[in-house]
Amino acid sequence: MERPESELIRQSWRVVSRSPLEHGTVLFARLFALEPSLLPLFQYNGRQFSSSEDCLSSPEFLDHIRKVMLVIDAAVTNVEDLSSLEEYLTSLGRKHRAVGVRLSSFSTVGESLLYMLEKCLGPDFTPATRTAWSQLYGAVVQAMSRGWDGE
Repeated sequence: MERPESELIRQSWRVVSRSPLEHGTVLFARLFALEPSLLPLFQYNGRQFSSSEDCLSSPEFLDHIRKVMLVIDAAVTNVEDLSSLEEYLTSLGRKHRAVGVRLSSFSTVGESLLYMLEKCLGPDFTPATRTAWSQLYGAVVQAMSRGWDGE
């Protein structure tokens, strides 16, 4: 990724990372609104959530949000050398595949990520920032999708 795009990503992430749980909750609320069929994939101790609100307020799911935001943070930190995360992201893809996530759902996750960034950044979420994040997310999904190879 080019230097200007990397800098846009880092600048915007500094704002988001001040409240990762709050912004991560916005991301997942949007995700469940766009693709409710993902909700049943989240079960903790055999407990299935009856609603997205129930899921989003559970301590176990809040922990999942924290982990997702840490993965995004790692991608931002390594934005100019995502290949250093290749093995980790492929493994993460395998884990997602194992719990029933479909590759097609990553498109909805991307939409939800951009939605969260727009809500968080407001007018600072420029078209250039959107493009930079779309490129970063595309590279992350490309690495994670290798976890589906061999299907």
